[in-house]
Amino acid sequence: MQAAVRRHARNRAFAEAETVISLVLADPQVQQARAQIEAAEMELGRELRACLQPFQDRYDQAVRDGNADVLIRICPGKHGRWGRVCVLDEGHESSMEEPHWGHNSDGEPIAWVGSAPDDW
Repeated sequence: MQAAVRRHARNRAFAEAETVISLVLADPQVQQARAQIEAAEMELGRELRACLQPFQDRYDQAVRDGNADVLIRICPGKHGRWGRVCVLDEGHESSMEEPHWGHNSDGEPIAWVGSAPDDW
């Protein structure tokens, strides 16, 4: 019985949290901030394309070839929900001081710092 009560309380808490998050994310100012961040990420992605495109080419080739040796050395910054896969070498943020860089689900170059906005 206690387990059922705990499950119910946890499910209710998650449902309430989802409602609050949805309301916050629906706010016009939050939507505007999100659009500005995405525009800046896209602009930076385009600016870095000339020097970082070889990393994308290497990643694409490794995926085509199923080359696990290359793929395991690539940054774990993969954010499938947003169609983002960082194609730089693992550890790039500290050694190269580069943001994550790759292409979004539309095939456009994009750069981001830290984790992707998975909660948007």
